[in-house]
Amino acid sequence: MTGHVLAIDQGTTSTRAMVFDEAMRVKGVAQMEFEQHYPHPGWVEHEPEDLWATVVSTCRRAMTSAGVEAGDIASIGITNQRETTVVWDRRTGRAVAPAIVWQDRRTAATCQALREAGRETLVSSRTGLLLDPYFSASKIAWILDNTDGARSAAEAGRLAFGTVDSFLLWRLTDGAVHATDATNASRTALYNIHEGRWDEALLDLFRVPACMLPEVRDCAADFGTSDPDLLGGPIAIRGMAGDQQAATVGQACFEPGMVKSTYGTGCFAVLNTGNAPVISKSRLLTTIAYQFDGQPTYALEGAIFVAGAAVQWLRDGLHILEDAAQSGDLAAIADAAQEVYMVPAFVGLGAPYWDAECRGAIFGLTRGTGRAELARAALEAVCFQTNDLIDAMHGDWRAAGHEGAGAGAPVLRVDGGMVASDWTMQRLADVLDAPVDRPRMRETTVQGAAYLAGYGAGLYPDPTAFSKGWALERRFTPTMDAPVRERMVAGWRDAVSRTLSKN
Repeated sequence: MTGHVLAIDQGTTSTRAMVFDEAMRVKGVAQMEFEQHYPHPGWVEHEPEDLWATVVSTCRRAMTSAGVEAGDIASIGITNQRETTVVWDRRTGRAVAPAIVWQDRRTAATCQALREAGRETLVSSRTGLLLDPYFSASKIAWILDNTDGARSAAEAGRLAFGTVDSFLLWRLTDGAVHATDATNASRTALYNIHEGRWDEALLDLFRVPACMLPEVRDCAADFGTSDPDLLGGPIAIRGMAGDQQAATVGQACFEPGMVKSTYGTGCFAVLNTGNAPVISKSRLLTTIAYQFDGQPTYALEGAIFVAGAAVQWLRDGLHILEDAAQSGDLAAIADAAQEVYMVPAFVGLGAPYWDAECRGAIFGLTRGTGRAELARAALEAVCFQTNDLIDAMHGDWRAAGHEGAGAGAPVLRVDGGMVASDWTMQRLADVLDAPVDRPRMRETTVQGAAYLAGYGAGLYPDPTAFSKGWALERRFTPTMDAPVRERMVAGWRDAVSRTLSKN
């Protein structure tokens, strides 16, 4: 048995590859950004060839950095931006249209029409999801209906659909394997999470031919072998999970009631609910956290569409930051007397509001408002949105009869690029009125992919043993007075109410 794992983390704005050794120590890293495309307001696209090219390049560079060759690697693990939709030609492996990114809102009218027709209950009861442009199903239909010849080609079996993991797997195996894992399947709005299968009624509802769909496997499973020409030799592919589920694994949230939140372009909080799905009364998502040996573990999830992207907007759109890391320093010197709220609904609001039509707004501006106050407002928006999610999650958790772990004031495990800011993490703890734990290994998404690949290959231990290796770097504890916190949260919720399209 060779002693290394190659993990691919194909994200929304960049692709990263890491090589881990038998002790899960990072031995090599490579990362590349790629272009984002915004052809119309509310539309977000990627060029699938950019995704593929950056995967191949970062894998090769990470292997070189680690000083390993294909024969030194036991397996490959893949984690990916979820819901982003690719449709490709089975003969050529090339996409027939740009990838429609998870943030894209072009199918909002289609989803609204289905809701008005009373179809959301069908979708939510079988998938745990809502009728929203976020998920893959309406994106597939849009591509088939708006690409010349695509629907007839799909119905004839010539086209394949996949989230990014499936597309990469197809390319890695030179078209030999068309598969996905249960976590990515659970984000399409086509997969019955209770029965573990693609759902015919949902395929009919969204007009998606069944012949386009990948086979669904466990997160640690045999996903085939890479084309030997790509990485200098054949390598087994043994792990796969969507990015937020991979982060849940990387954070070792294997016990019911444990919560993690990942802060990147967006923010995603996941609460492990164990072997039984919890149906949300707060318009959160019921989803699959991970699946081993055919047994799914379920979760409640809340999605914030814009987290780090708000800071990127301040940097790239308004040019008031030189780099994203500067935001925390500016927030720390902002005028405390100015209560400025940013509602970053650039592509609508996610959970628990699910308003695809509202757009961003800033409240409380005065003549004295400057870039420090705007930086603070952008970071606090992430904290306030997380608080909305956690409140809703634990309401659902308690309503399902759980009063133990995860109820009351839980510890939140955090990861992602934004958690490097001490100011933001302290403000998060203050707004939540709960401890926030930052792990020693902050890139838990790619670590989760590596663990799944190593576990699938027999290199790494079972989840219980793996969880014992989780290491705390710093705990942030609340210090804010309750009246101040309550006033700030009330101000945030007033700002949101003024932003929602229903008003």
